[in-house]
Amino acid sequence: MTGFDPIRLEVLRNGLEATAQEMGVVLKLTSFSPNIKERMDASCAIFDAKAQLVAQAEHVPVHLGSMLRAVGPTLALMDPLAQGDVVILNDPYVGGAHLPDITLVAPVFVDGRCIAYVASRAHHSDVGGMEPGSMPGRSTEIFQEGLIIPPVRLYRQGTEQTDIMAMILANVRTPEERKGDINAQLAALRIGIRRIDELAERFGSHALEDGFATILDYTERRMLKRLAELPSGSWTSEDCLDDDGSSDDPVVIKLRVDVMPDKMVFDFAGSSSLRRGNINAVQAMVHSSVFYSIKILMDPTLPPNSGVMRPVEILIPKGSFLDAQKPAAVCAANTETTQRLADAILKAFSQFAPDRIAAASQGTMNLVGIGGRDPRNGMPYTYVETICGGQGGRPMGPGMSAVHTNMSNTLNTPIEALEISYPLRVERYELRENSGGDGANRGGDGVIRALRIIGHEARVSLQTDRRRFDPYGLYGGMVGSTGRNWIEKKGELMSAPGKGSMTLDAGDAVILETPGGGGWGAANR
Repeated sequence: MTGFDPIRLEVLRNGLEATAQEMGVVLKLTSFSPNIKERMDASCAIFDAKAQLVAQAEHVPVHLGSMLRAVGPTLALMDPLAQGDVVILNDPYVGGAHLPDITLVAPVFVDGRCIAYVASRAHHSDVGGMEPGSMPGRSTEIFQEGLIIPPVRLYRQGTEQTDIMAMILANVRTPEERKGDINAQLAALRIGIRRIDELAERFGSHALEDGFATILDYTERRMLKRLAELPSGSWTSEDCLDDDGSSDDPVVIKLRVDVMPDKMVFDFAGSSSLRRGNINAVQAMVHSSVFYSIKILMDPTLPPNSGVMRPVEILIPKGSFLDAQKPAAVCAANTETTQRLADAILKAFSQFAPDRIAAASQGTMNLVGIGGRDPRNGMPYTYVETICGGQGGRPMGPGMSAVHTNMSNTLNTPIEALEISYPLRVERYELRENSGGDGANRGGDGVIRALRIIGHEARVSLQTDRRRFDPYGLYGGMVGSTGRNWIEKKGELMSAPGKGSMTLDAGDAVILETPGGGGWGAANR
């Protein structure tokens, strides 16, 4: 017996999820960079003493799903953590994200025992590398993408390791901003530790640990109940990334989903092999897309923790681009490959759960990175943003326009905040009318966003997709419009690649037209 009746368990579960949410609020309010304080490109979560995800806030799906498999491997490489220790890392081959996503992990000690861990992950606007913003359009190895931080102690028993912080800040273009954002992540951890201490005082530390286990068991039971309601069988799907940024060859995702009363198996056999460009995904990214898609299929109220994944098996072929091994380039996998994985998984789900699955959304994060020297103060700047697009038409109604979808849950950078922070001018920000696919429930429209460079030349990087292959419609709905990228140089408009980096002069502009969502159901004429 755990001593947790259903009501008491719900009080604890909601207390933990509220703690993760509060950690996110603290992180957002104390951060320095617009990418976090305006867009909330960051996430927070709580883990038990076995590094199992117990609670998370509704932050960025690509962060939270990959952290499922991040904290355990991180701790496995460390000596046991002491009270006051904080681990910092960004190594994709351990933490499961790309280099700009810096993760901090801290233990929670009660009565001399480690009973939990708190973690924050945030997308930093620069971590060095070959291009400002650390998201190059055409990197071919991870060393070009920025500073690699293996799991190391940033704090040891409450004391900052100033040499570690100095090493990190010496390798980035915007050190003051980086230090401010890292400190914001530390503040998030501190509030998480404080709230878990309060829960331990309220419930007792041993009972709290029992509660963690009970929450995971409860989630697993709900997951199994939902599984038993699905039809048993096997379904296949296929989708493509436009290219890998290094060649024009499409990158194929093949998937078979096996549904059984007590298990789901995701088999990616037949997917493309490892590629030279930067769309290669570490396995944790694949798990992230599966985790997110299952949540959509099963139940929006299903607690988002490790219990969801207990009846799930994921088979990733060795040597494929979904099983990246060092030193493969991976930065665009977080933004683009995870989106296409979600599209492929949801397409398979649509064959046996048509009343729950929407048509394809824009299927890309439309990442733009711009960096140079700010003429207002002579200091380096790095701007990074993902641009919204159209949501797919849904069973219950049309898709939304101008939203971040699927693996992204961030906001836009308000024009006022962007123009105050960077030597850039937003000259267009509008709906891309009629870019959503027609159908009984239309797909949402994408947007047009134009940014002009002011003062000095700048480097611009693009990581975008769905420029060749349309967002699919479902059940007779029409495809959404593909996106388009443009560069305006000296008044001349020219097409820009989906993935690439280039130099723009002062007065030049970059323009993105983002994809619309696919339509759901045949239109009634």
